[in-house]
Amino acid sequence: MHLQKISLSHFKSYEYQSFEFSERVNCIVGENGTGKTNLLDAIYFLALTKSSTSNQDALSINHGAEYMMIEGSFLMFDVHNSMRPTLRFVDDNIDVENNTISQPISNIEHQKSNTEHLITISLQRGQKKAVLRDKKAYERISEHIGRFPVVMLSPNDTDIIRDGSEERRKFFDGVMAQLNSEYLENLLQYNRLLLQRNSLLKQFSERNYTDNLLLDVYSDPLVEVSLKLYQARNKFITEFLLIFKKHYTTLSNAREEVEMIYESEVGAENFAHIFRNNRQRDLAAQRTTIGSHKDDFIFEINGFTLRKFGSQGQQKSFVIALKLAQFEMLTKAKGFPPLLLLDDIFDKLDDRRIQQLITMMVDGTFSQVFITDARPERTRQLLNNLGIEVKYFEIGK
Repeated sequence: MHLQKISLSHFKSYEYQSFEFSERVNCIVGENGTGKTNLLDAIYFLALTKSSTSNQDALSINHGAEYMMIEGSFLMFDVHNSMRPTLRFVDDNIDVENNTISQPISNIEHQKSNTEHLITISLQRGQKKAVLRDKKAYERISEHIGRFPVVMLSPNDTDIIRDGSEERRKFFDGVMAQLNSEYLENLLQYNRLLLQRNSLLKQFSERNYTDNLLLDVYSDPLVEVSLKLYQARNKFITEFLLIFKKHYTTLSNAREEVEMIYESEVGAENFAHIFRNNRQRDLAAQRTTIGSHKDDFIFEINGFTLRKFGSQGQQKSFVIALKLAQFEMLTKAKGFPPLLLLDDIFDKLDDRRIQQLITMMVDGTFSQVFITDARPERTRQLLNNLGIEVKYFEIGK
């Protein structure tokens, strides 16, 4: 899969502009504030129907405009099952029909047919956004998630470590949503039920009146969906942790041990009973105080909490390993690599970590990559003469 081109109308800082991309590496360069990150965000929006920087879609509309539109063309490579490879990550080899081969994916010949998909996302102020694939609207926008997978690495990613549990849930929910449509539907259902139950709790508190039968209409299915989310998260983190540790070991030269612990009250054997007994507390708080929305993922290094005791370098390595594990899991699940968006990473990473990512670009682990940088000369020095196609886009000129 690769993104061939994208057209923007009134999206953030862009009025009207189109871009045609390389299948391999695309470098978006220019001074700070010229719209480099906005272009990456448009690609992210096209793949996931939302911005990477805001939960409010309306903020993506250009100031003074009444609408925004993003349109992009994806080319999908339909590889025959008997020829489908497993990509090589770090020290793994590609295994095709149990025959081990060492060359990168870009050098393998496949039986394949190409399918082009035109994706259009538009938003009018005060209205719901519309998402079309090949000029046909989805019955549910959630059907689009995971069809065109993407992984983004940005300077703010360390918030996953430093901030509260919501950031960590958001990250893992985002990974799982692209991997598993059933998980996404359960998550959306949970959020709807939670919103409705919280609204009811607030009404009861304001009116000093409680209808337990009406509250059960939302409480019982909320418990049921909580258990589904817990089981899915618990199973996922077991597989994810193994892949994550492999990448962290490589990035850190095996200097320390890392761990990831999934914490959830939903895992208690009698959770349904605990949830019901918590009703008075919920009524007093005017919100649901236990459930899947309170889950957390604890990150540790050498037995200590990473947030408190990890150095900046260790935290950066941890985040990169998280994203590389996400990339690998999506690749294995989809049968092709996701788009990789790297926002302003050359200013934030040391030479060794940058070289690790460049090596993975060259050896074919990554397929199509988008990089932003405020210093074009640095990007050219790092990427020129690597033997791969690199296309540059100068923004703001």
